[in-house]
Amino acid sequence: MPKAFLFRPPSIRLAFIIAAILIFFMTLTSHAVTLEELRADLPKQFMGWISRAQDQIYNPQTIFSYIDGGAEVYRAYNMRQCLSRRYTNRDGRAIVIDLFDMGSSHDAFGVFTHDPEGDVINLGQDARFRPGWLNFWKDRFFVSIYMEEESAAAEKVVKELGKQVDSIITTRGPRPQILQQLPPQGLKSDSIRYLHHPIILNYHFYLSDENILNLSLHTDAVLAGYERDEGQALLLLVSYPEPEAAQNAHISFFKHYLPDADQNGIAFLENGKWSAALVKGRLLAIVLEADSRTLAKNLLKNVRKNP
Repeated sequence: MPKAFLFRPPSIRLAFIIAAILIFFMTLTSHAVTLEELRADLPKQFMGWISRAQDQIYNPQTIFSYIDGGAEVYRAYNMRQCLSRRYTNRDGRAIVIDLFDMGSSHDAFGVFTHDPEGDVINLGQDARFRPGWLNFWKDRFFVSIYMEEESAAAEKVVKELGKQVDSIITTRGPRPQILQQLPPQGLKSDSIRYLHHPIILNYHFYLSDENILNLSLHTDAVLAGYERDEGQALLLLVSYPEPEAAQNAHISFFKHYLPDADQNGIAFLENGKWSAALVKGRLLAIVLEADSRTLAKNLLKNVRKNP
C-alpha cells in the first residue's frame, strides 16, 4: 500500500475504503445477469435440437398451471419468475429447460437442497445429474434441464446445454450464513436442507400441522443429519430477526412438541430417540432426534452462536 495513503487523515482513508466497497458491489451488480438476458442468450437451436414453441414465463401465481403438485416448493423459497423453453429433435423427442429466478442465491441454494440426489457434475454450483435430469444453482438462479425420453444422445445434449447456461450466468452466489453455525464434526453434507417455510420442514421431518416455530421468509433455517461415535442425529437451526422471537419459538416448541422435557430441556421420545432444544441469542437450536442423550447435549453445545 502506498505510503501517501497510509498517512492520509482517518476521514480521507475512510472515504477511500467506502468508495472501494461501493465500486466492488457496483461491479457485482453490473455483471449480474437477468432472466431476460438469460432468455436472449439461450440458443434457439442446439446440437440438432430446436426451440419451435414460444417460451413460457411464469410468476408465483401462474406457476401452479405449469408444475402440478410441486409449485408450493418454489413459492416457499420466494420464487420471482420461471422461464421455460422446450427443445425438440427430428423424432419429436423433447428436452425442457426451466430457469427459476429465486431472487437471492440463498433461496436458489434452498430449492437445490430440497432434492439434491444424483451424481456430482462440475457445473454451476453443486450440480447433480440423475437419469433424465440435470439441475444446479448459480447465483440467484435454479436451473433444471430434463429429457422427456432418456437416451445417450439426449443426455449429452442436456449436459452441454447445462454448460451453456453455466457460462451465461457469470456470477456465483454465497451460501446462507446459517450453515456456518452447524457443528462440523459428523455433519453429513448431503443431508443439509435450507428452508424458511413449515411446508418444507414437514416434508423432510414432520413436526406439526401448525407453524409452531413461527417460520417465515424472515427466518433462516437449516436441517442437517449427523453421524458420530455416539450415533446419529437430526439437528434443526432457526435464525430469527431478534432474540425475543427465538425465545417465543423456543417456548412454543416445548409447549406443542416436547412438553415432557426435563429441566435441561431434554426429553426421551416414544421411538427411543432423544430430543432437546436451547436458545443462543437469535438462534434456536433443536435436536429433533438423537440416538443418545449425550449426543443430543453435545450437538447443542457445539452449535455456534449467531453473530
